[in-house]
Amino acid sequence: QVQLVESGGGLVQPGGSLRLSCAVSGRMISINTMGWYRQAPGKERELVAHITTVGRTSTSYADSVKGRFTISRDNYKNTLYLQMNSLKPEDTAVYYCNSYPRNFGSWGQGTQVTVSS
Repeated sequence: QVQLVESGGGLVQPGGSLRLSCAVSGRMISINTMGWYRQAPGKERELVAHITTVGRTSTSYADSVKGRFTISRDNYKNTLYLQMNSLKPEDTAVYYCNSYPRNFGSWGQGTQVTVSS
């Protein structure tokens, strides 16, 4: 059974940075396309970024975070990362990791990111 444990969230001022981590057990992220998702209050969960594994690694980002967020992974640690820079209040949400486009069938608890002055 897969376990996803997100961490690294917190309260940060606009313009600040955070680095999220997602430790995965029960699945190898090296053979799965992985994504970071977020869900803001009252909104549906949305894909923020994903990183492929087949052949040459490639990444893709939602327009709202392009140029500010960077997704990466450490296959040896089986851990996914999201470096978030130049954070904006609209980035406030609970952030989750999972496989993409089809999720593993369960979700972790997520990590709360709050951007506020």
